[in-house]
Amino acid sequence: MICEFCNGRTIKKRVGKQHWFRGKLYIVEKVEAEICRNCGERYYHATVLDEIDRFLGQEHEVKRYLDVEVVSL
Repeated sequence: MICEFCNGRTIKKRVGKQHWFRGKLYIVEKVEAEICRNCGERYYHATVLDEIDRFLGQEHEVKRYLDVEVVSL
């Protein structure tokens, strides 16, 4: 795949992804993505995003909880 931003080539990797679902923020690990080797831009296939929503929409195991600060500039 070619990056839309820098025209670099992408590679498939598994990454952590921040994902909002029903007003809550989740960090989902081991998500398949295409990552640009040049600029680092990430691309997620629509089926992967749908799979995350399905997973979060049902009962699921929670690996850990994190405290996150929300600030404004």
